[in-house]
Parts: sequence; C-alpha cells; structure tokens
Amino acid sequence: MQNIMISFGLIILTGVLFRRFKVGALDADTIRLSINALVLNIFLPALCIHTLSTASIDTEAFLVPVTAWITTIISLLLAILVYSLLKRKLPMKPDEQGVLILSAAFGNVTYLGLPVLTGLYGAEAAKYALFYDLLATTPILWLLGASVAAHYGEGKKLSVRESLKTIFSLPPLWGIAAGLMLNWTGLHLPFYVMKPLELFGGLVVPLMIFSIGLALSMPRIQHAYIVIPAVIIKLGVVPVIALISAKLLGLTGETLAACFIEGGMPTMVLSLLIASKFRLDVRLSAFSIVITTILSFFTLSFIVYLTGFLGG
Repeated sequence: MQNIMISFGLIILTGVLFRRFKVGALDADTIRLSINALVLNIFLPALCIHTLSTASIDTEAFLVPVTAWITTIISLLLAILVYSLLKRKLPMKPDEQGVLILSAAFGNVTYLGLPVLTGLYGAEAAKYALFYDLLATTPILWLLGASVAAHYGEGKKLSVRESLKTIFSLPPLWGIAAGLMLNWTGLHLPFYVMKPLELFGGLVVPLMIFSIGLALSMPRIQHAYIVIPAVIIKLGVVPVIALISAKLLGLTGETLAACFIEGGMPTMVLSLLIASKFRLDVRLSAFSIVITTILSFFTLSFIVYLTGFLGG
C-alpha cells in the first residue's frame, strides 16, 4: 500500500508542480476541466464497459452501492448536526457551513478510490469504485447534496426533475448499463472494439490522479480550524460507518474491504464545482480538499492495514 500511495503521490506532485510553474504557459484549471471532460465523457464510460462486461458480478457487488447510500446519507446528516451545533460557538457564515458539510460527507471515491482499489486488488476491483460512486455517491450528491448547497448558498435550488436529468445524463452511468447488459447476456464485443475500450480505460487512473494535483492549491483561510470537524468526520468517522454498514449487509472479504477503503477517501474534488455553482465558499472547499487529500495518505494506509483483520 505504501508503494502505491507513494506512486500516486508523485503523480499528484507532478500536477501540483505543473500548476505552480504554469508549464507551457497553460492554465492548470483549464487543463483540469478538459481532462475531467475527457474522463467523464469518453475514458470512464469505456472503463465501465470493458470492466463490467468481463467482471464477475455477484450479489455482494450490488450491495456495495447500498452500503454507499447508507454511509453517505448518515454522514451527511451527521455533518449537518455537528456544524449546526458548532455554529452556536464558532464564527461561521452559511456559505462556509455548507461547504464543510459537503466536505465531510462526500468522498473522492472514483478519482482516488478507483486507482487505490485497482492497485490493491487488481483491475476487476474497479467495479467496486464504479458501483460505490456512480450508483450511490453521485446520485446522492445531486439529489441531496445540491439541496444542502442551495440552502446554505445563493444559487438556484435544483428540482428533483433537474437532479434526475443530471444523473441520467452522465455517460459513465450508461457505460455501467452497457457493461452489465453485455455481462448478463453473454455477448462478446469483437477484439477491435474491446481493445480501444481497454486503452481508453487505462488512461483513467493516471489522468484522474494527475487531475487531483492540478486541483490542489493552498488558499488563505482566515479561520482554518473550522475545517477540523469535517476532516475528523470524513477521514475517521465515515470509514467506520461504511464498515459497520457493509458488515450489517453481510459483506465479506474483498468487497467488505473495498467499502471500508472507499469510506475513508478524502473530500470529493467535484464538491469544488458544487461550491462554485451554489456560491458557497470556494476557497474553503479547496482547502478542505487539500487537507483531507494530504492526510488521507496516512489514514488510508492505516485503513488498508486494518482490512487485514476483517477476515472472510
């Protein structure tokens, strides 16, 4: 695990340095948005189709998104409760409160979770990250997270119809559907189709990790200590919630470990987009991502170590 995290760290550092020195006089945020668009619309759907069309899909795999739904909703409610109580004693504006709630509840389960799981358990383990994110975390973000952001921010609140439209327009979700259909029907795509899907899918991990580096910057925050409860919840409490939820659902072995690890992922990079869309404190959102990502290199190593004691 340490070798994997060090390798990821070097790629993230490359992205940070690219941003810092403006290599080629190119704007890092523009490049990051371009990479994200390519991954979201081409490379990640290709990975979904290639992985799920050939993967072993059992009942436990479909309990992964159930675990994620339970974990994320409980985490979101916990974060709302904690920051509602803390607001009485700490100087905190609504746009800061909203950011911290989202930062505590939503993890980077694809951009970092996918490469961690595939690095630990092989390419087929990508199914856990894809199911955890695209069938649970992302839908909850747009259905509930966006409502929370609109409540604390100034942006227009999304209707349920608009949220569902956003969710069902995501190309990776259609990639999951296509991959599962091929898997269940036993249909096999010809080599000249599967090979490009494999090559496209192989770009997802390095590009996503590099994109994290491009997104990281250290903004100046007047009272950074208000992020501490969100960090504790995201990196300490959420993985425990995920582990307990998965255990109660009867998950075991690699599937249980995958849920535990996904629960321990740092703050979702996409939360920066939500913060901007609903006029929350974007600087604080970026700060939360930076802090949790850096600390996750230590906490995730500990979580992976603990998975060795989970048993079968």
